[in-house]
This record gives sequence, C-alpha cells and structure tokens, in this order.
Amino acid sequence: MTDDLSTRIADAERRGAEMLETEPRAKTARFDAASGRIVVDLFNGCIFAFPARLAQGLEDASPDALAEVEVLGQGYGLHWEKLDVDLSIPGLLAGLFGTKAFMDRQRAARAGASTSQAKADAARRNGRKVGGRRRWPFSFLLQIRLTGEFRRRCRAQEARPTKARYKSTLA
Repeated sequence: MTDDLSTRIADAERRGAEMLETEPRAKTARFDAASGRIVVDLFNGCIFAFPARLAQGLEDASPDALAEVEVLGQGYGLHWEKLDVDLSIPGLLAGLFGTKAFMDRQRAARAGASTSQAKADAARRNGRKVGGRRRWPFSFLLQIRLTGEFRRRCRAQEARPTKARYKSTLA
C-alpha cells in the first residue's frame, strides 16, 4: 500500500514539474498607463500585453487601481485586490477576458456596430419599400383599448381585433 502511494506521489510530483516547465506562467505584471495595457512577463521569456478595457472588471477601473496588479500563486493568475478581479494567464492567452456571458455581450456589442456604404444604401432601399408591417398610430391603438363596444363585438365574432374589423364595426 505504501509503495503504491509513494509511486503515485512521485508521479504527481513529476507531472507538476513538467507543468511548471511547459505551461505559460507570469513572472511579473504591470500596468502601462501610456498605452492602457496590462503587460505580463512570462517565465518562458515571452511578453504578453492586453488592453485593460477588454477584461471583465477592469473596463472602468482607474489607472491607480490597475497599477496594483499582483501575480497569483506560481504565476497562473493575476489579481487586483481593490477591484476584486482575478484573471487566469492561460485564459488570457486564449483570448478569454471574462466569463462566457461577458464575452457574449462584448461580441454582440461589436456585431451591430459595423457600418459601410453598402449597409447604409440597403437600409435606405428597405425604408422606401411599400408594404411590410405597418405601424398603427398611437391614437388608433388608444381607441381600440378604450372602446369596450369594439371588444364586445370582437369577442362575439371570436376574432382578434384588427384594423379592418375595427373599421367594419364602426359602420
């Protein structure tokens, strides 16, 4: 039993040493106020930088708060005590700057923001088209809502109120 446990411990220590050598880990981290980026020096000699405004929890932070970045543990994370924000180094290198919901909101905000001359021309053409769903004037909708007689007649016909039926009931 102790031989099996000793073997397992030795294997775990070997795997841990391999991970420390191969996986990206932060040696130091700092905030570069001139560029607005968090700069991370990795143990393998690489330098990684990302705009602070892209990361969840850092988007509205002051430069003073961003400057107080700490490297967590053996370099697998970054921490801002005042902001209560933690980011993982492997996640940042994979382009994950927050939770799935945060990333989805970021993508959605950028998706509708693209503009081009072709898009503007298509919107103008669509606006000139006749047909499609017509918007009823507010005064008409108010009349429908307030007219009890109209509702009673519609219920009697077992039909939903429409503009055509409304005109026919007034005649």
